[in-house]
Amino acid sequence: MQILIEKSEIKGQVQSPSSKSYTIRSLMCAALARGQSEIRNPLSSDDTEAALRVLRKIGVQVATDGDRWLVNGGLFQNPCEDLFCGDSAATLRFMSAICALVPGRSRLTAGPSLSKRPVITLVQALQRGGVDISSQGDTAPVIVNNGGRFSGGLTELPGDISSQYISALLLIASLAMGNTLIRLTSPLESRSYVLMTLECLERFGIKVKYTDELMEYETVRQEYQPAKVNIEGDWSSASYLLGLGAVGGEIKVGNINIQSMQGDRVILDILKKMGAGVEEAEGFIIVRKSQLKAIQADLKECIDLLPTLAVLAALAEGTSVFTGIQRASLKESNRVKTVKDGLKRAGIRVIEEIDKLTIQGGQPTPAEIDSYNDHRIAMSFSLLGIASGGITIKGAECVSKTYPEYWNTLRSLGVKMHEQ
Repeated sequence: MQILIEKSEIKGQVQSPSSKSYTIRSLMCAALARGQSEIRNPLSSDDTEAALRVLRKIGVQVATDGDRWLVNGGLFQNPCEDLFCGDSAATLRFMSAICALVPGRSRLTAGPSLSKRPVITLVQALQRGGVDISSQGDTAPVIVNNGGRFSGGLTELPGDISSQYISALLLIASLAMGNTLIRLTSPLESRSYVLMTLECLERFGIKVKYTDELMEYETVRQEYQPAKVNIEGDWSSASYLLGLGAVGGEIKVGNINIQSMQGDRVILDILKKMGAGVEEAEGFIIVRKSQLKAIQADLKECIDLLPTLAVLAALAEGTSVFTGIQRASLKESNRVKTVKDGLKRAGIRVIEEIDKLTIQGGQPTPAEIDSYNDHRIAMSFSLLGIASGGITIKGAECVSKTYPEYWNTLRSLGVKMHEQ
């Protein structure tokens, strides 16, 4: 599907969708807890549906009842078919660890995009914990043979490849045969996602002793307890909505927690520094259109914001510089290249260096942008269309990965768009 976005003046009030990261983490914790857990206000999207589908195949019972999911976990069964994770990296990586506890053989497969993303570092860390696991080179499929136990002990892995590897190990660490010590061999990036995992674990009764200075996480054997959790709004998805207000008019966004552990909440501070009109009022964030200024920012802890901020930088006065972006090349697309190519198509000057992107703000020209089936690219470049007009986004349906209602939300705000 292609969508042509014309220059638009937007105004309205919307709710940010629920957090994908918290939804999937809560699902995994509920699956590990014997008894019934309740997840309220979960996100329904391609990624969370992939997690639901895989968990059901290993014997987890999930009943969807309006805005809540009832999850009966703690009793796993040998899957009789492949566990297809779609393009959900969190599902593949978290389930690679959880399948160490599932009896028999589990084979986890992935969709076209995820099949290109690395998993070998996690596989090797699980092997050191006594799991009979292998992958196809660096990537999926992942096969766990003779599952049902995780020895634990000491395992080491780098902290600067993917925080999901650490989160995956933390999910099963308390269920190991003995104490588990996870030691990082390089500084942790995207620390907020690990903190979100620790927060979810605590909600389900699991305590982890961790030391940032030593880069270690230690657990003793514990049992997950069923819990009732409410999923907060997603700051990554909210970034597009807040950006809409900054370049297109005025927007009032609700269902976002200012005190959230989510690293992408920093979008609020960045918008303020760029000169956007930002106001916090009665549980909402109001953002009003203004002339944006260039910014310099290190995105190590909020790498998913790169596409949004790159587009905002293209519409700002001056030259913006973003560093700490290297891991963006390992996402659904190579986001550094995809962002650069898209902006250049729109007549924006961009310079790519090692771990650095420099963007000269200017006047974008009409262009056709290939999303490369990457939801964050599609949503981010919609801001360019709203601000300047004439932006066509190819593969626009990919937003269903995390925000299925995105295009309908834009229409409700007054965005002029045409499906082609």
